[in-house]
Amino acid sequence: MNPLLLTDFYKTGHISQYPKNTTLVYSNFTPRKSRIYGINEVVFFGLQYFIKKYLIEEYNNNFFNKPLSDVVDSYKRILDNSLGGYADMQHVTALHKLGYMPIEIKALPEGSLVPMRVPMLTIKNTLPDFYWVTNFLETILSTTIWGACTSATISLEYKKILNKYADETIGHRCHVPYQAHDFSFRGMYGLEAALISGAGHLLNFVGTDTIPAISFLEQYYKADSNKELIGSSVPATEHSVMCMGGEETETETYKRLLTEIYPIGIISIVSDTWNLWDVLTKTLVELKDIILQRNGKLVVRPDSGNPVKIICGGDVSKGLDSLEYKGVVEILWDIFGGNVNEKGYKILDSHIGCIYGDSITLERCKEICERLKLKGFASSNIIFGVGSYTFQYTTRDTFGFAVKSTYGEIAGEAREIFKDPITDNVGKKSAKGLLKVVLNKGKYELIDQVSKEEEEKGELKTIFKDGILIKECSLYEIRERLLLSMKN
Repeated sequence: MNPLLLTDFYKTGHISQYPKNTTLVYSNFTPRKSRIYGINEVVFFGLQYFIKKYLIEEYNNNFFNKPLSDVVDSYKRILDNSLGGYADMQHVTALHKLGYMPIEIKALPEGSLVPMRVPMLTIKNTLPDFYWVTNFLETILSTTIWGACTSATISLEYKKILNKYADETIGHRCHVPYQAHDFSFRGMYGLEAALISGAGHLLNFVGTDTIPAISFLEQYYKADSNKELIGSSVPATEHSVMCMGGEETETETYKRLLTEIYPIGIISIVSDTWNLWDVLTKTLVELKDIILQRNGKLVVRPDSGNPVKIICGGDVSKGLDSLEYKGVVEILWDIFGGNVNEKGYKILDSHIGCIYGDSITLERCKEICERLKLKGFASSNIIFGVGSYTFQYTTRDTFGFAVKSTYGEIAGEAREIFKDPITDNVGKKSAKGLLKVVLNKGKYELIDQVSKEEEEKGELKTIFKDGILIKECSLYEIRERLLLSMKN
């Protein structure tokens, strides 16, 4: 597809709507307001992918390296048929003749924690005739980056919760990178959304079932699965497997999986195809010796119901002596035992574990960890499958992402511009003029209305200019930056 078509219709007319003799448009990409209580900083992620994929790959392959007549005709045809015509194609011809994207993007390092109302990046045109390019790119820039930042941020919140309970109930965090597992692929709006979101999750964890997110990070973030652990998973069943095995012979299916198919290692088995409580108290009891003698771990996977009650128990409606009142973790403890760590919390025997992957949210994750703690169990007794309830229940407005212009030049005259709607009280007021981001006691802060000289001195550094990626970062560097932020 012609990349000039990767925009909104209304963007196509702005070239003639700007004042005559406009030569510069300077904009920024900023999270304006958090709609998740307690989250006041956003992880910056996705810019390098946007630059490589769209500004370089798409524009080189499908615009600059195509015949001029092809790109002009494909652009004009859509506008003629859908917008009623757009006679002047001189700007398209001029851009094609130039042969590169005449913009400069300055940005903070990816993996940075960016407070609300602080720009993550700025973008401006580098040649006066191409002032229209800056905000023409808003649509594709925004749609590509906001989701990556949002998923990376929410994934980090899971890590904060799991780190907290690891510290309180265990005393180390060795298991935490595996404790939130990305199950979201099938629930996302297509492959690219899954790639972007899945990669954002892998900044903080290594557990994933989104295979292409690993290739994504290798292609766009200098990762190498031969040299580093990008993402990992384990063999696991699904309901079709268990159903095909038959309800009456479910125990035999378990036995075959544990002894013939996967005699060693970790195997996760979905356990509520019919009766979860029978699986726990009959099937697992019957196979107890096999499980305990096996060189590996059986991970029991409930997959329906209220996750807090299923894992932690407490369903008083079933009676205080019921399995539902005990919950899965306590039942597994009663069957397989384990040990009590130095902090006084119970940890299940290493041959048995539990994962829950349905309808998990930040609130439920925290509640499960807290209730297990109150029952005397360490948080490492549960792994969370994090899916669409986490990564698809977001919008661009979750953190109020927006691209806004704050500065321009007309016939050599500087104009500090801003928006401040009188009807708004939720944070749409923009910054004004040229922007400088500084570090103050380890936190990014915005200073607006600065001079050109001051704008050059801030923490926003040139990442892309005139078709060239100037500074590249790696997955390793981003992960290290986030780890450092957790220590601070």
